[in-house]
Amino acid sequence: MATVTLKGNPIRTNGELPAVGAAAPDFVLTGGDLKDVSLKDFAGKRKVLNIVPSLDTAVCATSTRRFNEKAGSLGGAVVLVVSADLPFASKRFCTTEGLANVVPLSMMRSKHFAKDYGVMIEDGPLAGLSARAVVVLDERDKVIYRQLVPEIGQEPDYDAALKAVQG
Repeated sequence: MATVTLKGNPIRTNGELPAVGAAAPDFVLTGGDLKDVSLKDFAGKRKVLNIVPSLDTAVCATSTRRFNEKAGSLGGAVVLVVSADLPFASKRFCTTEGLANVVPLSMMRSKHFAKDYGVMIEDGPLAGLSARAVVVLDERDKVIYRQLVPEIGQEPDYDAALKAVQG
């Protein structure tokens, strides 16, 4: 179990992020077209998992915009934005913002992703959502970088995540 803060108040997650070098847990999330999406759909690519509580918050929106800006320089890597938002809301956000370089994915049908990645918030006002984190996977779905952002209201370390993608 990890602890992060929300406005300085400690809240617990259900576990820990997968370790660097570990195989990433597979997942089934929901895409904007309501189809199931899994790691297999991005086989052979490096992946940035930008895990956010909700795109309906300023910091989550900012991190999605920033990763969208940088995605073009990632050499074929894909940025997956994982949230508890409904697929319709995520798709609308990305369309309205003109964000074509990220793939929004929803935990609408299952919270297994948040549980398997150790980011499910267990207590406090955001219980049931995910903590803010970034996980970078190589082409074989091995974890090569991870960051559990210590304060939910803070942005992730973009430079470190992008450096990991570029090897």
